Amino acid sequence: MMGDTDISQVEGNTSPEIKRAMLARVQYLATGHVTQSTGEQFGTFESKIASRLRLIEVSILPKAEEPEKLEGRVVFEVIVDEEMANYIGPLHGGVAAILIDDCSSMPFYLIGLATSGHVTTYVYVLVSQSLNIVYHSPALLGDKLRVVSTTLTVGNRMLSSRCEVWNTTRHKLVASAVHVKMNPSEQKATSAKL
Repeated sequence: MMGDTDISQVEGNTSPEIKRAMLARVQYLATGHVTQSTGEQFGTFESKIASRLRLIEVSILPKAEEPEKLEGRVVFEVIVDEEMANYIGPLHGGVAAILIDDCSSMPFYLIGLATSGHVTTYVYVLVSQSLNIVYHSPALLGDKLRVVSTTLTVGNRMLSSRCEVWNTTRHKLVASAVHVKMNPSEQKATSAKL
């Protein structure tokens, strides 16, 4: 399936293999999940939103402030539709948060692919520590959004990224965020005392 993915519309300086792998990750997010109790696949609201994302750029760049370090840059486009709107019409803040959560995690996968040739298990088990979002302006039905995510730091236990959601229809910043993810430590066995 990954080899059949059309990457001709994806810009950026990464290899076709990395672009295919990034497209595959988006497709994975868009397909839903498997229920542990029944083993059946089910769709989630997150997967519905992810299915609307169009990957348009995958780049690895030298960090402007620290040229010896790499910066992952992943850009998506999405059109605001009725399912993404709140009750008065504009993009729902929770939907914007889902977009930011999914999109701002992608540069971590990209850095893993670019530096080691594969995404380590470590990247798959990352959990959000914080997601700080500032909402700047509304996005209306039919508006095209450009979601730009870049890595800030990539460490052994913590990673952070910056994400900006731009309304390309109205030329305004919709939301900006900093997302910090961490590799959770293993839970220690404890004996509960009541």
